[in-house]
Amino acid sequence: MEPVMTAEQKNALAGVVTIDKEVMHGTPCFAHTRVPVQTLIDFLETGETIDDFLAVYPSILRQHVFSFLELSRDIAIDQLACASL
Repeated sequence: MEPVMTAEQKNALAGVVTIDKEVMHGTPCFAHTRVPVQTLIDFLETGETIDDFLAVYPSILRQHVFSFLELSRDIAIDQLACASL
């Protein structure tokens, strides 16, 4: 099954994450930066905190981090619900 995002999720994501072939070869990055969202995930997986991440990447807004995490959670839950049908 293909992942499907709602229009609301796409709109919310647009201000937080950009995907542009001209920036980092289309890797999803935090808006207005060249920092891949995967970098945040890597930080968190290794036990570092959001504050640690923001200290290294001060150009990223704290609200963007929380918005990305909330949207990721919502999308993952939606996909899991669809998979169980």
